[in-house]
Amino acid sequence: MIDRIAGSRLALAGLFLLALLIGAAAMWGIDRLSPAADRAQIESVVHDYVLAHPEIVPEAIQKLQDQQVGSMVAANRDAITTPVGSAWAGNPKADVTLVEYFDYDCGYCRASMPMLAELLKDDPKLRIVYRDYPVLTPESETAARWSLAAAKMGKFAAFHDALFAGGPVSDASMIAAAKAAGIDPAKLRTAAADPAIEDDIQQNLAVGRQLGMTGTPSWVIGNRVISGALPIDRMKQLIADARTADPQG
Repeated sequence: MIDRIAGSRLALAGLFLLALLIGAAAMWGIDRLSPAADRAQIESVVHDYVLAHPEIVPEAIQKLQDQQVGSMVAANRDAITTPVGSAWAGNPKADVTLVEYFDYDCGYCRASMPMLAELLKDDPKLRIVYRDYPVLTPESETAARWSLAAAKMGKFAAFHDALFAGGPVSDASMIAAAKAAGIDPAKLRTAAADPAIEDDIQQNLAVGRQLGMTGTPSWVIGNRVISGALPIDRMKQLIADARTADPQG
């Protein structure tokens, strides 16, 4: 998380300014009591305050990142929360949308499936949108194409569940998943070659990179982006936070 911030000169400049402002705000009374104090004295006070309270630095980093990511999520809201075909589950009129960026060769994504099912069972106001984010293997990119094609046929859930249940992605496991979903594998393979499918994948990858996703699963909940497998209690808290902060999720 900090590495991503440190990689941006603009972010570092903003962080430095934010840290100074926090210190300056804390010392505003001194400035009022000493109107004749010159700039060097004030800067010295702020400098000493930051050194005396280094805990404000990681807090400032987190706050700055949350603000930046929140702005990027808002700017890409439709591309994030609008599903491809049937690649969603839950309440179509949900007050919170949880978006999972996943890879079919990701063991943590597979392990998260029972947690997602439990969330849907417990929360009737939740919608989950599934976004293919194939970053692990060439096979997972092929699987993403088949998945998106299945979604456009209205068969996403059955294909998705069957492919994850089949273990590591292979041509055989994709064919088996297609059959389990009631789709002719040959027709699905042809549909997966549609250039529009490639556009969907590239959009997912572009948005994910913009949001700083480092792997799968990654989640967009309200205006927050979190990477990694999460326990259900943590996920429920994030959903509750999104519901409070933004009723539209």
